[in-house]
Amino acid sequence: MQDIKMHAVVKKLCLIDKIIEYLNECVCQDGEVVECLIQPCLTLLRKVLCADPVMRVALSQQSSLLTLLFRVSLIFHEDRTVVTEVGALFCLLLFDEVSRMDMWSINPSDKPSSPPVFSLPVSVFRRYHLPVHVVGHHAVSPYSMVLPLSADCLALKPVSDMLRIAWNLSWYHGSENLLKQMNSEPKIKECSDTLKLSTEDTLALKVTHTASGLRDCLHSVVEAAAHREVRAAITRMSFYLLNDRLSLKSGTGPCGLTLKSLAWHTTLNRFLQVLPACTEDEKLLIDIIHFLNKLLKEQRKNSSVELLNWLLELLLRHSPNPLLDLLVLTESQAREETDDIRTAVRQQVQKELIALFNTLLLSFMAVTDRKCLELLHVFQTQLALRLLQSLRVTDAPHFYGLPSLERTLRGMAHLTASPGWSSHSPLTKPFEICVKYLSGLLEVITSFYVERGGNAMSFMGKGVTKSTILCLLHLSHEMMAQAQSSEWMSLWFLPLGSHSEDQAPTQQGLAWLIPLWVDRDPEVRFTSLGLGSALTTLETGCVALANSCQNISGGLWGTVVNILLDQSECSVVRREAAFILQNLLVIPMPSIILKDYTWQGPCVHDEDSGISLVGKPALQALLYHCHFYEHLNQMVKHCYLGRYTFDLKFSALDGTSEGSDLNGLDDSFKFWRAPSRLSSQDQDPSSLSTVETMVASSSGSTEFPPFGPSTAPLPEASHDQFVAQVIGQHETASARLPRDASLPAALPRQRVVTPPLLAAVCSLLDGLLATAPGDTAHAFRQARLVELLCSIADATLLESCVQELKAPLPLSPPAEHTQAQVSSLLEYLSSLSRLLQSCLLVDPDLVIQEELLKPLITNIIGVLTICIKDVLDVELVSAFYHTWTHLFNLLAILLRKAALASLPAMTVVLAKHWAAVIDMLCTCVGLSITCPTLCTASLQFLSVLLTEEAKRCLQDKDKTNLCHSPSIASLLDKTQENQKSLERLNEVILQCYEGKPSKDVLKRVAANALMSLLAVSRRAQTHALKADLIDSCMEQMKHISAQLNLDSLRPGKAALKKQEDGFIKELSIAMQLLRNCLYQNEECKEAALEAHLVPVLHSLWPWLLMDDSLMQIALQLLCVYTANFPNGCSSLCWSSCGPYPVQAAYRGAPGTSLMGCILKLASQMPLENTAVQQMVFMFLSNLALSHDCKGVIQKSNFLQNFLSLTLPKGGNKHLSNLTILWLKLLLNISLGEDGQQMILRLDGCLDLLTEMSKYKHKSSPCIPLLIFHNICFSPANKPKILANEKVISVLAACLESENQHAQRIGAAALWALIHNYQKAKTTLKNPSIKRRVDEAYSLAKKTFSNSEETPLNAYYMKCLENLVQLLNSS
Repeated sequence: MQDIKMHAVVKKLCLIDKIIEYLNECVCQDGEVVECLIQPCLTLLRKVLCADPVMRVALSQQSSLLTLLFRVSLIFHEDRTVVTEVGALFCLLLFDEVSRMDMWSINPSDKPSSPPVFSLPVSVFRRYHLPVHVVGHHAVSPYSMVLPLSADCLALKPVSDMLRIAWNLSWYHGSENLLKQMNSEPKIKECSDTLKLSTEDTLALKVTHTASGLRDCLHSVVEAAAHREVRAAITRMSFYLLNDRLSLKSGTGPCGLTLKSLAWHTTLNRFLQVLPACTEDEKLLIDIIHFLNKLLKEQRKNSSVELLNWLLELLLRHSPNPLLDLLVLTESQAREETDDIRTAVRQQVQKELIALFNTLLLSFMAVTDRKCLELLHVFQTQLALRLLQSLRVTDAPHFYGLPSLERTLRGMAHLTASPGWSSHSPLTKPFEICVKYLSGLLEVITSFYVERGGNAMSFMGKGVTKSTILCLLHLSHEMMAQAQSSEWMSLWFLPLGSHSEDQAPTQQGLAWLIPLWVDRDPEVRFTSLGLGSALTTLETGCVALANSCQNISGGLWGTVVNILLDQSECSVVRREAAFILQNLLVIPMPSIILKDYTWQGPCVHDEDSGISLVGKPALQALLYHCHFYEHLNQMVKHCYLGRYTFDLKFSALDGTSEGSDLNGLDDSFKFWRAPSRLSSQDQDPSSLSTVETMVASSSGSTEFPPFGPSTAPLPEASHDQFVAQVIGQHETASARLPRDASLPAALPRQRVVTPPLLAAVCSLLDGLLATAPGDTAHAFRQARLVELLCSIADATLLESCVQELKAPLPLSPPAEHTQAQVSSLLEYLSSLSRLLQSCLLVDPDLVIQEELLKPLITNIIGVLTICIKDVLDVELVSAFYHTWTHLFNLLAILLRKAALASLPAMTVVLAKHWAAVIDMLCTCVGLSITCPTLCTASLQFLSVLLTEEAKRCLQDKDKTNLCHSPSIASLLDKTQENQKSLERLNEVILQCYEGKPSKDVLKRVAANALMSLLAVSRRAQTHALKADLIDSCMEQMKHISAQLNLDSLRPGKAALKKQEDGFIKELSIAMQLLRNCLYQNEECKEAALEAHLVPVLHSLWPWLLMDDSLMQIALQLLCVYTANFPNGCSSLCWSSCGPYPVQAAYRGAPGTSLMGCILKLASQMPLENTAVQQMVFMFLSNLALSHDCKGVIQKSNFLQNFLSLTLPKGGNKHLSNLTILWLKLLLNISLGEDGQQMILRLDGCLDLLTEMSKYKHKSSPCIPLLIFHNICFSPANKPKILANEKVISVLAACLESENQHAQRIGAAALWALIHNYQKAKTTLKNPSIKRRVDEAYSLAKKTFSNSEETPLNAYYMKCLENLVQLLNSS
């Protein structure tokens, strides 16, 4: 232990814990057992502590260790060595803090050094008698003062006060004990009068100590005799909350933590349960409500369920319910409104109440308590009814109380943002509440906007308009959810035209919505267009909105396209216009004018030519006229991916910036979220934009100030609060003039194009691609839109943002802003991936470009491998899952449509990030319950990837000199670094397969992925074997067999057929899994043999005969099972029996063995079942290599069927497929001498093979020759071959064949025949044969030069040389 480098090794072996364990054992047994170990243990412990300051600090805090060492010293007090070691340890542990004090140094070194030596100040040596020698430092303390303080300085009151308070805090060990001492009975004097705390000191301590101060406040409330005292105490409590806020510990500061432990609810409860009787009561209620509001805001991120339950129970009291009752003035209160002071106080009460309710609603975004949520739902509906009562609408607008109306509408906006707010009333139906809301809101929007011509000339009612249109937007979603049909659309129509009594309005529609689209307030424009996109999700809404725009130049289509292409417009506004266009494209449109067709689409009329177009032609004409794709090209080029933008060049219009109430609804747009963060499920294209306009965040409205000077933040339907990257911060600074006002040419400037706007554009382009595939694809190619859109994707930027969220830097922006940026980028990637999928389906060449494909795949894999393990925001994680799902789908379609181009690049990128890819796949597959869509997409991608690579390997099998990138199979089996991750991937896929019911779609997807994985990975097969996959599949097959047999005895054919189909699918999956698990794996085949695979298949044979596809899979399984596995082949010859259904008996009952069934099937196979026929003969070809199976084949006389084959007639020179299958079977039989005897015993077989050798076949033209070749090698067969002149003639003719394979086969066969067989020499010395041999030999010597020398050519030359030599010998 003298070498410090060895300390790390022994610490890894838990040396310290072991030593403490021995010391405890010693103390428990009085040192009798381990006495010899004590002194070495103490010495080791001392050496480690001397060299390790970190360990010394940790152990010095353990009082139990100090006690243990003291007891050891008492037990061994006579052993001087042990006592000395304990004393040294006490010195190290007790004086550790002193030794760690900063040591004074004149020239400190910047270079890292070894651990500092334990040393103590000299003053410690002088004061204590240390049992060991320790290095000393600082004979004179660097903290000592050279000159003492003067008496005058110490006599100063601030200094004496500080010393007095500091002394008392130290003497009583902190504020808690000091306050307890002051509150207890007076004791004996312990200090001088100069150190006693004064009254001011005592008060300051009580006030600055949060717990004591809050207790005093609550005590003051209880003991108060007047309103003023209670209000003062409540105000003091608010200051404690402010102190938490200033210390940046909102919700977790001293005040928040103390309030959770104090029973302050009961103290304030009595003030909230009765209606105020006077103005002073109302003022007191205002202060209490204001305090509760501030408390809820501070605890919003970590809301107390107890506090929320208390508030909800208080608000849901039956009678009286003052907090809800005060929202609506009674008749007596209305008569008292002549008093200005009382009116102002009551308005303030209503203002504070609505603010409290708004904060309360936002506090429930992260609550999961069931009771709390149930109370919330009831409260929402009750609050909705009260707010509806307070919405007092009269005929004349000047009778409105604007502040009161605006507050009410602001409360409605917060309330209606939550789905289901109208569905918890016991007396009123949800849809009836929605209709009442719609009626009141439409009357407000009519009075304050439509009848006044908008707010072009006045700001009056601006907040009312903004709140009303936002409420209408939320209401549209609620009506869609609550309505039984789409007939409610007519309720949104307003009468147009004159409102006089003598002329009734003649037209109804949504025309009232159009002026809001050109309002000067961008928030109003954004929200009203969002309402338009919500209403157009229904066909009736599209028709109504189109009819309402008939009097506008360009109609609905032209108006929305102009808004989208307006470069001076905000991104959020243009985004909603894109959503409206997308919804309009969902409805099928005709190519010609149809009279009875309700939806004609756009309509274009050329006044010069008089030509009118409707539907798709009109759409193409409109897009061409507007230079639509050229504008989109510019939009993509000007996309801004940053987080903030600042406009430091203020124009003349910037002087009138729009104000924003940070506590009100103007700031409520900070709660908008992206659609991908709301749900991991795909949205229907027709409803995409409407879902995105729902509020789904609980972020506070007063937490962050605006970023730019005098700017009003605008909403973005996909982002969080105050994200200028989303809304183009500078574009909101100016108040917009009316659209018809003349502006200088220099003032309009191009706004920031944001990723959410491009995401909406991608969705729109996807719709255009579905509507007019050819024209749109051509336009994409001309404008190079796909390349430009793909260039925006940046995985590096996204990863850096995520890293910033997980480990924020000291000067990092608020996490909400980073989350908003990540959300916008993810939304864009999702939309882009959907667009690219459509492009691949319509025209793959749009995506398959080398300069586009490689960066795209790199970015996709980069996004998929971003680690979000430490990301805490649930909605952001859901957005990642949503995006990953689309990216996996894109990769899968890319492989299906263009594997040749995409697979090499994809393999390279995957190999580069292999460890992260495996971890990501494990994560995604493990989400089968929480996010099944992502699990399905990842499994499908893995399955397609492995399948396409296997296809490429088969295609390249015969090709040489191919240098491919590392294959996925090699990465799965040959990499040792990620073996545990690979095992985990196998495990999660198996769990996903086995943990799902048979009818679950995910089970089938998991089975496909598992099949692909087992087919290419040896490790996967080994893991499946360990996980008992083979046994489970066998048990499943046995269960299916028993169930099918049982169900066949029951009546009811329809139900039986349906149930059989389910079992057949399960059986198919089980057999395919077994097939791939056994592929080229002898260990797995042994396990299948032990699990009785063949008997189980034998019992299922009648059912296999009924289904050709099932039979084909079973035969594939048997082919894989018997390949290079003699024991498996032999198992087919064993006799087995079992129950068989009566219905299947007529199809052919099984014989004594499965082998017999196979032979019978091959004999009776109809010619039309080519797939099954081919699999049967392939299987028999495997069995032909087994001695036992050849015996069964011989006994069954199966080979006699070969003699009945018919040869082609007429001009057809090609053999049939069945004949080729027979030849391949005979070839395998001829590989053994017993098989050769079987062939020779067939009368006429050699003659038939001779005739077949004259015909051609593309795949295997020389099979009859190979059979002759094999037979010639057996000495016992040579006489029979030699006796057949036709065979000899065929073999001799091979030497003159143009086919080199035939030449080699003939030469080898003749050499084998003549070798060691004298009689053959005599026969083959025939001049004709000898001449052919000599000519072939001379020609070969001339043809095959040294450069062309190959193993096959060398073998051919050797055969000819030996033939010539043998024929020339005597």
